[in-house]
Amino acid sequence: MSVKIGISPISWQNDDLPDLTAAYTMEQALREAREIGYTGVERGRRMPSDTEGLRTYLTANGLALCGGWCSGNLLVNDVKTEIEAVRGQVDQFVALGAPCIVYAECSNTVQGNIAVPVNNRPKFSAPDVKAYGAKLSELAKWMADQGMSLAYHHHMGSFIESEDDVNALMEGSTPEVKLLFDTGHLLFGGADVMRVLNTWADRVHHVHFKDIRPDVVKDVRANNRSFLDAVIAGAFTVPGDGCIDFQAVTDTLKAMTYKGWIVVEAEQDPAKAPPYEYSKLGYDHIVQVCKSAGLDIDHSRPTA
Repeated sequence: MSVKIGISPISWQNDDLPDLTAAYTMEQALREAREIGYTGVERGRRMPSDTEGLRTYLTANGLALCGGWCSGNLLVNDVKTEIEAVRGQVDQFVALGAPCIVYAECSNTVQGNIAVPVNNRPKFSAPDVKAYGAKLSELAKWMADQGMSLAYHHHMGSFIESEDDVNALMEGSTPEVKLLFDTGHLLFGGADVMRVLNTWADRVHHVHFKDIRPDVVKDVRANNRSFLDAVIAGAFTVPGDGCIDFQAVTDTLKAMTYKGWIVVEAEQDPAKAPPYEYSKLGYDHIVQVCKSAGLDIDHSRPTA
């Protein structure tokens, strides 16, 4: 049993806050990610959009595709319409051997609106979340039939943010709906990180190691700041630079025989947190906690 270590290029290329990372290129992100030791990256918008172009682009840098964001609209679309909306990405990810589609409902989220406090996110009752879960299950079953897993990303500013939201979604959906376990979003959302991991271990398919700076999070909540304000202020950081006990998380991943990707995703201001320096800090911390947990790391890379 082993894990692979990947990274989101968001530290170098933030698609939601492009001005924040304007001084950096995707080419630099991939080059530095490989140099640090990462063997995979999640898809960014500034990568080639066609499948063979993306394959060549990543392989040239010795990196695998370890997932990628999919903005869902299942609250407003019927399942058939949503299938057609995501079909192209699913086909591409199957062709490139990606582990999952990182799916999150975005039709009503406030995460991308800098004028709306993250506290003002949409909130659904547990029965309504479970009803959404039933609909999501249909989409996930279709993806599974294509050879692709749907890993749902609970996210700040969305209607699946809190521990109760995650519980209701998992309870209301079938096993085809997998969980993307994101440490930083869970803690920011007020969850007990370890309890969520232990409760839904059998549904965890993809893992984001994201740390938080609790003082910044507290200020964002107290002063009704937006999610994007939180990012700019430094609410998130790489594992080992905040307050989350990643040794405990990794020990549990080992105990549950997790064998997928551990992905660093830590969007922040590169002027305050230089991407190479912080991405290396995160990588080194993961290597350390994996060694202590007895969790082997697969360092293999794709070849042309």
